[in-house]
Amino acid sequence: MSERVDVEQHRADVAELLAELADRPTEEVSVHRGVLGRVLASDVVAPGPLPRFRNSQMDGFAVRAADVAPAGPGAPVTLPVVGDVAAAPGEPAPLEPGTAVRIMTGAPVPEGADAVVPVEDTDHVTFNGAHDNAAHHDSAMNVDIARGREPGEFVREPGSDVAQGTVVLRAGTVLAPHHVAAAAACGIARLTVRVPVSVAVVSTGSELVAPDAEPGPGQIWDANGPALAAAVVAAGGQVGLRLTVPDDPEVVRTGLERAAAMCDLVLTTGGVSQGAYEVVKDALPEVTFRSVALQPGGPQGLGRFAGTPVLAFPGNPVSAQVSFVVFLRDLLRQAGGLPPVRQVPAVLDAAIVSPAGRRQLLRGRWVDDAVARVAVVGGPGSHLVASMAAADVLIDVPAAATRLDEGAEVTTWPL
Repeated sequence: MSERVDVEQHRADVAELLAELADRPTEEVSVHRGVLGRVLASDVVAPGPLPRFRNSQMDGFAVRAADVAPAGPGAPVTLPVVGDVAAAPGEPAPLEPGTAVRIMTGAPVPEGADAVVPVEDTDHVTFNGAHDNAAHHDSAMNVDIARGREPGEFVREPGSDVAQGTVVLRAGTVLAPHHVAAAAACGIARLTVRVPVSVAVVSTGSELVAPDAEPGPGQIWDANGPALAAAVVAAGGQVGLRLTVPDDPEVVRTGLERAAAMCDLVLTTGGVSQGAYEVVKDALPEVTFRSVALQPGGPQGLGRFAGTPVLAFPGNPVSAQVSFVVFLRDLLRQAGGLPPVRQVPAVLDAAIVSPAGRRQLLRGRWVDDAVARVAVVGGPGSHLVASMAAADVLIDVPAAATRLDEGAEVTTWPL
């Protein structure tokens, strides 16, 4: 392993290695599946007006405003109800002067009608069951209207929500359910989005078993595979391949050949330190392995294998997760069109000590959001996954610091 490098130098080297991933292709995706969390590559423009036709904003009665203008307290206007208009396919008959039709929310407003009187302003307290169908309507069926309405009241005009040609969604939008609703309401069935970076997540170690398996003597459950796969997705990438390989360099190399052929980036965990069985180092002489002045997460590797960028993280679960946050998370987000996760200033809730010469990222938890105070969670050990799960942030302790007092200002990395 080469001479130790500082964190920012390694971050810069990783960014240079992965610079090619920033120029992402695009694809069209159906609004029915696979769009949530994706980033729009181009503006979405309404192909027509929304609403498409005049429709009712309320359940009530469509009328001519001039016919109900005299209505007031104690002096209702009585109109014959000559039909029903439901929110259903079809075009209603024109409304004759001096008449009303019962109308439902979203139903097309008949030609000739220019206002809707809400049912609350009439005597039809049993509105839903007042008239079962149009055949029941005759001149004896009337509605008393207690107040007048101005032309246009409770009538949605075409284009009053979205005019034809309006930009409904901007390029760069991270698609959420309400964005999908807007696109679908405008009749837009497919959206152009960035293709996420495809990442192969490869866990190494003969001792690893899947979380749903029963470990034998000397075996442990693989935390890195599920954790880093989830981290990739949360950062806007996609997991193109998940592999767990034993401590056999030939098997590792074969698995990595498959991963490099399938994905844009290969991410390995384990086998990168200075022990006797560092299988990733043995399997990948093409990759540079180095010690980074970071705790946890010091052993790192980067390079290319079969033309594909490779990042090699240490195998301890906290080290792997810290490595992802520090070296990869923002690069994946940038490639996917997402903003970086901003570091947040805070003050320490209690004093801490730190070894000289290594930048520490301690697990931390907010103890007072109002004044941005953070407390250390658990110890510094890189195997303490429970304290990582209890943390909100990583507390960044500079390499030169050996002690920070209570109230000292620090930078935090949100998790």
